Amino acid sequence: MAARWALGAGAAWARGLLSWARPERWLASGSLFPLSCIHTSTSLQKTGKWEKKNRIVYPPQLPGEPRRPAEIYHCRREIKYSKDKMWYLAKLIKGMSIDQALAQLEFSDKKGAKVIKEVLLEAQEMAVRKHNVEFKSNLHIAESLTGRGRYVKRVRCHGKGMFGIMKISRCHYFVKLVEGPPPPPEPPRTGFDQAKEYVQQLRNRTLVHTL
Repeated sequence: MAARWALGAGAAWARGLLSWARPERWLASGSLFPLSCIHTSTSLQKTGKWEKKNRIVYPPQLPGEPRRPAEIYHCRREIKYSKDKMWYLAKLIKGMSIDQALAQLEFSDKKGAKVIKEVLLEAQEMAVRKHNVEFKSNLHIAESLTGRGRYVKRVRCHGKGMFGIMKISRCHYFVKLVEGPPPPPEPPRTGFDQAKEYVQQLRNRTLVHTL
């Protein structure tokens, strides 16, 4: 009888302890720190400087002033691809219209072309949904840049107890879309034009501690 009573008391004590330690007791829905505010995922998606340019608010335009074209900044970070290989594709589509750039990337068999195409489609959809762009084809690529991501080193196991060091490279891709047709291409510069510009830069110098 005494053993049965002790067993029942022990079970009741354990149930009371579990009910006292419930998270709902400490993090109720009406408390200062509800359960929905606790972040449990591995990483947070931080907004970088490039995406923050979408938040720029311009002053109201004057009557009769031409409409300011919409500007869309978009990017994708930590792409498992070399920034040097991505640079060729980024410079390929710079200055093109959005449709022409998508067509060029469609017929490229490179891995980075598929990534850039996805980023352009995301930016095009964001332009219509958030930036009040009427026609999604009325966009051109004003800037197309790449950046260096995280480079990590890993061990590659070889035979007979040997090993090597492999580098895993990642890159970032940044794009800026502007509403309207693309500007006309600049005429090619000759060596004489570049020499004249260089001489003019030398003449515009400010020499300190001289007469």
